Amino acid sequence: MIVCVCHRISDREIARQAHAGLSFDEIQLELGVATCCGQCESCARDLVAQCCASEPVAALNRENATPAAVV
Repeated sequence: MIVCVCHRISDREIARQAHAGLSFDEIQLELGVATCCGQCESCARDLVAQCCASEPVAALNRENATPAAVV
């Protein structure tokens, strides 16, 4: 569903950014959501909050990760 009509930004795109660990302010800067008329701001903020609460992001870098101990 389109959340931001002004910039044609969908709930999926906002959720994708939120699951990647971006805050609402970062998503707003990156996508432009809620920067024109502002009618979508509460919906977009709620969506980001739901995504952040439901799936915490694990920040692991495969190159620098230590291998699991072999027993």
